[in-house]
Amino acid sequence: MDGDTIEIHGQRIRLNGIDAPEGKQYCEDAKGFEYPCGRRAAEALDAFLTTSRPVRCSLVSWDRYDRFVGDCQRSDGVGLSAWMVEHGHALDWPRYSHGAYALQQVKAEAAKLGVWAGPFQAPWEWRAEHADRAAPGQARGLVSRRLLAQSGYSCEPRRPCSQISSCDEANWYLANCSWGGKLDRDKDGIPCETIC
Repeated sequence: MDGDTIEIHGQRIRLNGIDAPEGKQYCEDAKGFEYPCGRRAAEALDAFLTTSRPVRCSLVSWDRYDRFVGDCQRSDGVGLSAWMVEHGHALDWPRYSHGAYALQQVKAEAAKLGVWAGPFQAPWEWRAEHADRAAPGQARGLVSRRLLAQSGYSCEPRRPCSQISSCDEANWYLANCSWGGKLDRDKDGIPCETIC
């Protein structure tokens, strides 16, 4: 899904203790050129997962979007959170990790890997700065059954943009359905751009 969230059998799982750049976030490389570091983090995690499946996660808690927060490992035993931080694609998030990935972060920073190659803003700071620009309904993760009933939307059946009548509806599918990412073809966080 992105650099700190995966999906297993339709359930989104937030990786415990780390924070990766957001999908729309840009960072600078060593030469001062901007690049889509959020998208790169997602691509790195995806590539890492394809080399050793299945992934196993143990539930730690729930987040405010009703996503699982989990400690996840590939079938070869390598932890996803540790790998993402060690390769500079995510940061140790002390607020939740209590420094569990601090050593991996020190190594990534020293080697100038990933985001550490140039200046960047911590993902939690970037989100806070851009929170007022977020469109309603862009919270990621499966919602509770009560909220699902209140919205009037359903993930079944799957819908193409031509069958969606509003931007709010498109954003809801993007945020809550396993197939919602298909509505955002250019991966800029905006689904069904003909109506949004």
